[in-house]
Amino acid sequence: MSGRSLIVRHRTLCADGCGLGYIGSMADGTISVTHLAERERYRADLENDDGDAQEVGYVDYTQDGDRLALTHTVVYDRFGGRGFAADLVKHVLDDVRSNNQTVVPVCSYVVRYLEKHPEYSDLVAS
Repeated sequence: MSGRSLIVRHRTLCADGCGLGYIGSMADGTISVTHLAERERYRADLENDDGDAQEVGYVDYTQDGDRLALTHTVVYDRFGGRGFAADLVKHVLDDVRSNNQTVVPVCSYVVRYLEKHPEYSDLVAS
């Protein structure tokens, strides 16, 4: 999926820890995830209702054939705590699946994400 974007609507998390997950219609904007194959990176951008976009973070990887070693996940501090890292990793894993690839989880965030989401366990290279 080189150079194409995945778009999702992101909703703000319940600030008081109410356990409801995504709530209401308070939206931060639209997240687009772009695969920058030449840089071995997936980049997430947040676009607000005015069309302005800011980079939220990225996942870096190295590739060996059909294996992607997911080495580093970054979400910039000002965007932290709103689930953007999870959205980004989910879209990376969905893209890996659609391309019949596997992952080697090197990044500790990706390791924890995979532990919490066993539906992606088939993507982990043996």
